[in-house]
Amino acid sequence: MISKMTSLSFKNRIALNYIVGTGLLVLVVFSAIYFIVKLTVYNHIDENLNTEIQDHFKEIKEENGKIIFMDAEEWEEREHNSVDVNPVFVQFLDLNKKIIEKSPNLKNEKLIYHENKDHFQLFDTKLLGNKIRQIQVPLHLKSKKIGYLIIAMSLSDSSKVLDNLMDTLLITFPIILLILFFLARFYAGRSIKPINDIIETSKAITKDNLKSRIPLPKTRDELFTLSKTINNLLNRIEDAIEREKQFTSDASHELRTPLTVIKGTLEVLIRKPRDSKEYEEKINYCINEVDHLNSLVDQLLLMARFENQKQNILKENVYLNAAILDVLKLNAEKIKSGRINVILDASEEFYIYSDNYLTVTILRNIISNAVKYSKPDNEVKISLSRENHKIVCTVSDHGIGIAKKDLESILNPFFRSDSLNHSEIKGTGLGLFIVKRMTNLLQIKFKIESEIGKGTKVLLVFDEYDNSLK
Repeated sequence: MISKMTSLSFKNRIALNYIVGTGLLVLVVFSAIYFIVKLTVYNHIDENLNTEIQDHFKEIKEENGKIIFMDAEEWEEREHNSVDVNPVFVQFLDLNKKIIEKSPNLKNEKLIYHENKDHFQLFDTKLLGNKIRQIQVPLHLKSKKIGYLIIAMSLSDSSKVLDNLMDTLLITFPIILLILFFLARFYAGRSIKPINDIIETSKAITKDNLKSRIPLPKTRDELFTLSKTINNLLNRIEDAIEREKQFTSDASHELRTPLTVIKGTLEVLIRKPRDSKEYEEKINYCINEVDHLNSLVDQLLLMARFENQKQNILKENVYLNAAILDVLKLNAEKIKSGRINVILDASEEFYIYSDNYLTVTILRNIISNAVKYSKPDNEVKISLSRENHKIVCTVSDHGIGIAKKDLESILNPFFRSDSLNHSEIKGTGLGLFIVKRMTNLLQIKFKIESEIGKGTKVLLVFDEYDNSLK
């Protein structure tokens, strides 16, 4: 049954589920109609039987020491001799349950006294194979029990009415269900049209065709929300793929450039013999390009590894002062050769709650940029302070600065501000892009301010380490 259900179309399943619920409701209503009609019919018959009982009680009398149950004329006048419409059958019994008198319409038949039935209890039984409704009561005359009275009424006509009603309901029920099924199927088809649009649009979408969008339904219901959500998802996917294409293009270009330079240099070297000084100069140049290539590859791998992968984050207690000193040691050669005066302003020990590796990577990129773009004999200042249970780190330099129009673009991959005028400064254009991604990943506030010719200031706001986590 379940496998058959799953093989049905969505439209048919909706229609089927609808008629199952509606069918149960119709069944309850039909059952209620039948039992209400049956109860009404039986109540009417029971009232007539009780009326007959009371009437016969009044007619019992005693004349000249003889008990008279009903005059013969009364038998003839009343409907007891009729067998056409709900005839009433009457029978009098003595104390020994023997028949004393009975209505003419009983003819050669007799009503059975049921020992297992209580007096005044109404119940169904049979007479000549036909259903009758019967009641039996004791007879008293002047407080003396003189026998029993049995009265019954035919249920033939009532049974026919109830049987006809049952047949009508049984025939009508499947017809109603069938009509409901096709109506539900029709309206379900109209209701799920947006789903069909989603299917058709999804089939039309490929990696080379991301422009298709689902037409939004006019009614602002759940399907409208679903269609709008999927369209927004498609927009994000398209943007992500476009960014990936651009990134791949830029990355291949950046990787190709140092390889081309190295290849060109080596080709020049082998064209003719050269002295050792010239060989040394060209080899050192190639080594620098290889170092640049290694740096670029490392940063690309770093981006691929931590691109929105929160499961790779391991937050712990990080000693920020030591992390900064480690970064300064890594940049010691650049600081010395560039004659840069680096000042660390930290009045106390600062601990943050973050990923140690990523934090060092962020600081390394920022401090490396501050050193790289500073002029000789300039100052780079690193300050640490505490504000509202947050640790604030600022790295400021007095280097070449960044144009205001480029402040947003420098966070894009491979973008380098005014790189043509500073071709002597090597870089990949990935440092600040990586910083932006990692600060977002670690929920670190990151802000950069700069002005051409005056320098750059970078602000980082970390969560302070909670001692209760120890």
